[in-house]
Parts: sequence; C-alpha cells; structure tokens
Amino acid sequence: MNVYDSEKILFHLVRRGYEKTLSVELADLVVLNTCTIREKAAQKAFSFLGRLNRLKQKNPDLIVAVGGCVAQQEGKKLIKRAPVVDIVFGTHAIDRLWEHISRFEHKRRRIIDVKMSESIDETRFWEEPASKAGTDSVKDSSVTAFVTIMQGCENYCTYCVVPYVRGKEISRRPDSIVREIEHLVKKGVREVTLLGQNVNSYGIRQGFCSFAQLVNRINSVEGLSRIRFTTSHPKDLSIELMETFISCDKLCNHIHLPVQSGSDRILKLMNRRYTSENYLEKVARLRKIMPDMAITTDIIVGFPGETEKDFQQTLNLIREVEFNSLFAFKYSDRPQVPSARFSEKVTEREKMHRLQQVLALQEELTSKKHHLLIGSLHKLLVEGFSKKHESAAKKNHRIQWTGRTQSNIVVNFTLNSGFDGDCDENLTGSMVDVMIEEAHSHSLRGRPVYINPERKGLKGDKYHVA
Repeated sequence: MNVYDSEKILFHLVRRGYEKTLSVELADLVVLNTCTIREKAAQKAFSFLGRLNRLKQKNPDLIVAVGGCVAQQEGKKLIKRAPVVDIVFGTHAIDRLWEHISRFEHKRRRIIDVKMSESIDETRFWEEPASKAGTDSVKDSSVTAFVTIMQGCENYCTYCVVPYVRGKEISRRPDSIVREIEHLVKKGVREVTLLGQNVNSYGIRQGFCSFAQLVNRINSVEGLSRIRFTTSHPKDLSIELMETFISCDKLCNHIHLPVQSGSDRILKLMNRRYTSENYLEKVARLRKIMPDMAITTDIIVGFPGETEKDFQQTLNLIREVEFNSLFAFKYSDRPQVPSARFSEKVTEREKMHRLQQVLALQEELTSKKHHLLIGSLHKLLVEGFSKKHESAAKKNHRIQWTGRTQSNIVVNFTLNSGFDGDCDENLTGSMVDVMIEEAHSHSLRGRPVYINPERKGLKGDKYHVA
C-alpha cells in the first residue's frame, strides 16, 4: 500500500512540474512515506530524518515532508522529535499534499494535516497527467500495478495499529476502480494487484457490490491478463470469493491468507475471530475448489503470553497447511494498541529463537514445493530483465528475463537455441511458456518452450507449446 501511495504522490508532483531525482543531495523536496506497523519500520523513518537534518544544514531551502502512518500517529509530536520536518501529512491527506507544498513554498510555515476523511477523492487515482513529461517517473512502462480498492480497517486486532492510523473502512466506487484499471491497461499494464487491509469486506459499509462481484467485473477488462489481491482476512473469506477462482480465468491461483498463530488461545487474545480449525476448513475448501492453489500467510511469534505449547501449535499448523511461503515477524508493542498493555511479555531472545524456527521450517517446505515443479510447464508474465541480467549477459551474451507464475513464484530464463538469441525484441509484457529446470529457495529457473517453426521470431505476445 505504501508503494502504491508513493507512486500516486510522485504522479501528482510530476504533473505539477517536479522531476524525480535519484540523488537526495540534489533534491529541492524530499517526501518520506512511512510505515508504523512494526517498531523497526518507525525507527528506520526517524533514522532517515536524522540524516536529512545534516543535509538541510547545507541546504536550508530543502523542503521535507513526512507522510503515511508515522505521520498520522505522531502528528505535532513528529516535528518536536524531528525539527527538520516542514510538512506532516497523514494517511488521508495525500490528495492535499500539493496544496501544502505550494503554501509552504510561499509562506515557509510548518504544516500539519492529519485530518481523516469519510470519503475517498477518486480523481487522484486515475486522472491523466497534464503532459507526458516525466512519465518514466510514474512507472508508465511497468506491466504490473497496484490498485487500491479500499482503505482503513475495523477489525481491531489487538496488536495492530492500522485502524488508528488508517481509519474506518472506506471502499472506492466499483466504476472508479474499473476505470483506473482500464486506464492502466492502455498504458501497458497486464497484471493488477487489488489492495485493501481486508479486501474480503470490500463494499459492505458503503453498500457496493461484494468483492467477488468486483473481481468478476475486473475480469472482463479487455487487455488485462492477470488479477491478484491482498490481503484477505480469514474470518471473511466467503464461498462466493473462493468460487471466483474458477469463474474468473484471469484471477491467479494464489491467495495470501494471514493466520498469525496456530494457537486458539493466542488467536482469541489477538481478537482474530476465528479458530485454527476454522482456518484449516477454509484452506481445505480452497484446495478442493482449486487443487493447485498457492497459499501464503503471515506469522507473528512472541505475542504476549505465547507459551512454548502455543508456539508448537503454530509450527504444527504450518506443517499441516504446507504454505508456499510466509512472512514471519517478531511481535513488537505499538502505540495505542491493546496488546501493548498485556502482561507476560516474551523475551527478545526467545522471540528470535522462535522466528528462526518458523523461517527454517518454511524454507524446508518451500524448497520441497519448488523441487516438485522441476519438469513442469508454466506460463509466465514477463516483467523485464532479471536482477542478474548484467552478469548473465557478460557470461553468455544472452538476455536474462524474469517473470512470475500464476502462483506468484519468480522464474528467470534466457532464450535457448530454439529462439533467435541475438534478437533484441523486448519481451516485457509477453506471456511465455517456460519449462522449469532448476529450483532455488526463492525462485525457479527454466527455459522457454518453443516448437512451432512458423513463429521462430520473437514477434507476437505468446510462445506456443505443441
């Protein structure tokens, strides 16, 4: 979500004459978009502001604006803690940032805007820039894009600061979401990821269509190849949405379904409003509907009061589900949340020990799943050059590309003898059939499969398999 918000901030600045610079030393304006979901993220923000303080001593005209969740949480206190800051804008003030920058440029008076709204300014999501200047800065060339469909959360998990810094659930209008996606497709986007703190509750508060109905509408957008979404709260995962994986051919067979803990006692303390049994039932139904469904999750270790027995139940659930991958975090107290007041804190040493066990177990499971894919065929959406493109090109003079499977696994490949290896055709945005040949911890490697001699050139958007 912060990536998406940052792109929108940049979009509005570029269309008003600013130009993106890769060097902070050359900047006239620095915008820091922050996260406070974990303590480490907030610490990084303040550390960066400390470095900016030294920069501003050399360049007193530099404007520093801080937005996002730390800004929303701290408000006036942010300026006291970091005097280098000129503008504080909260999570609902992105569309007002340009107005604040303009006012500060003229009056040089600090501005604090953490007011929350009851509605969403739809125009900031899809309006066309006034000119094409700086289009590279707003990622016009990307084939994948994030699309926010709602903001805020009302689940009030006891460890989570989101409801306090993002506000109540507000869904965007379906027509506006579809229009933004159509706009992105015209610019070359082939895959969209729909974003929300809990996409499963989309539209309920505003009386719009259900999330499953929205996905069906997006599925009909011409030129769009793939749809993903995140995040799904297990308690609200409906049968209607599960069945959408069959009815919508563009919806990828991957779902991120955060479980957080395998202990019912801890889940109750977290206010998650489901049990481990409920969760496993939904996983079983998902896999019955789509046997090759990729399921990923989030795990929190060291929640206040978590015993060794509770933790072992989490490990058991991970073994039973056999997630494709997971994100695991050590619990940390956050301002305002109820769990910060809970007793029986787990020591940092024990949290680290448990985190390492979770990561080691998941690495074993992921490795097993990846090796089972060797010899299988997958259609990739090519996203561009791989991270190791330059070294690979020097070694064998071939371009190394990267893409993702429907189940969201990164696959790297080079053109083999079945293709014209010297061709400079840009594969970005193409759908390529790749045979998996190697399995690694976080990615796969394969070769494009091509047999039809009538289509040896790289023109066209698909490579066919006989």
